Amino acid sequence: MKDKKLLIITLILYLILPAIASYIRWDGFPPGYGLFPAQQVIEPKPFNSTLFTLAIILVSAITILFLFPSWFGFKKIKREKKKIKNNKTKYPVWFLPSLIICLLSWFFAWAPIEMFEIIAKFTFVPLWWSFIFVLDGLVYKRNNGVSLISSKPNTVVTLSVVSTFAWFMFEYLNFFVLENWYYPHAYLLSNFGNIVWQLVSYSTVLPAIFEWYLLLMTFDKLRFRYANGFKLKFSKNLQILILISGLALAFFMGIFPFLLYPALWLSLIPITAAAMSLSNRWTIFTPIVKGNWTSVFLIAMAAFFNAFFWEFWNHGSEAFRSVPANPNYWKYAISYLDKVHLFSEMPLVGYFGYLFFGMVCWLQWLLASYIFGFDPSINIFKSKDN
Repeated sequence: MKDKKLLIITLILYLILPAIASYIRWDGFPPGYGLFPAQQVIEPKPFNSTLFTLAIILVSAITILFLFPSWFGFKKIKREKKKIKNNKTKYPVWFLPSLIICLLSWFFAWAPIEMFEIIAKFTFVPLWWSFIFVLDGLVYKRNNGVSLISSKPNTVVTLSVVSTFAWFMFEYLNFFVLENWYYPHAYLLSNFGNIVWQLVSYSTVLPAIFEWYLLLMTFDKLRFRYANGFKLKFSKNLQILILISGLALAFFMGIFPFLLYPALWLSLIPITAAAMSLSNRWTIFTPIVKGNWTSVFLIAMAAFFNAFFWEFWNHGSEAFRSVPANPNYWKYAISYLDKVHLFSEMPLVGYFGYLFFGMVCWLQWLLASYIFGFDPSINIFKSKDN
């Protein structure tokens, strides 16, 4: 039975359990609660070599899984070799203008020129929306003139709206992990300006990740690489246990924020996936019953690739300037693992968290669609899953 009640209840629990736990932990709301955008009010715990070593082991295992899936039981799918045809599809009309806007926005965001400071304040949104259109243009070119923007423009609009509310939800939950990320240059805008500008900025998150996913899907070697793996099927009792475990993780995140800050993202996966499965609804994990892990792996890779641009452009907007000019610039307060930075505020091991964030984004999109009743399909391919 496709009942919305379980989905709504689990979402509410995901939002209130960390707040209750945090209130217990701090005998009131946590330090920094209510400051928007988030500001650092407490120092993270110092580097811990033991936890860092464990993280490196985990990261290495994940890397091996993605690079050598055959070691984990994934098999090649036998397909007839197609004759290579020259792709005569031209780039769409929005590709070149978007590329120009993207490059100009990048220049203004980084250029250490005083006269451009006022422009630099407002480069984030044009930079990222133009980048989204560039990615879509690549999909259009590689997919014979069909892309998300060309075939499902209303879906793109809906994605941007859901993205805004989804990321705002994460900003709220960020308070309960003691501002795991924060915005030191928020003072560049007024309180009202920050609210408006940040909310508009949030609209770019889901569209960017889904455009990456669709671009990756245009490469057959990637699409079929993870399509014939080991099969997993969860009983109803196990799904209930997974759901409860996810809710427990969300609760204890508020009790142990320095240690369990990754639970802000990780707990949402078992919570939403189990709730949707128990409600007989499709999730990105549904195809693994038949051994098809494509959705899981490629949405993870999509967020991972997009993360390099997020972190690269973010770091550069600060690194080349003597005077701060980007109100969107963010930093991290990461306990125990804050080592090894490569032109990024994010430590190297932190990039692997984006793999799970990609899954979270798709699950959020599905959850919103099932609650509000709109079509969640982003399928622009013939004979291909979502």
